[in-house]
Amino acid sequence: MTDIAALKKEKQDLINKMLEMQKQFIEYEHQHGVSGKDYWASSEGMLANYRKEYMDIANRVVDLAHQIVGSSRL
Repeated sequence: MTDIAALKKEKQDLINKMLEMQKQFIEYEHQHGVSGKDYWASSEGMLANYRKEYMDIANRVVDLAHQIVGSSRL
């Protein structure tokens, strides 16, 4: 597998994880409801690290996309 192919695979795997996280969040929201306080400041359960983990993955996806095409964020 080439470096670009490996980067593309990692990017797709991360996108798939993000989609799964979104699905789980929606299911959780439908079952329990989610207030703004829960979303932004929850320290337990599914929401405890959701925002940070999702944002970290999203940033990695952006970085990978730039690597693949040879550009940079800045």
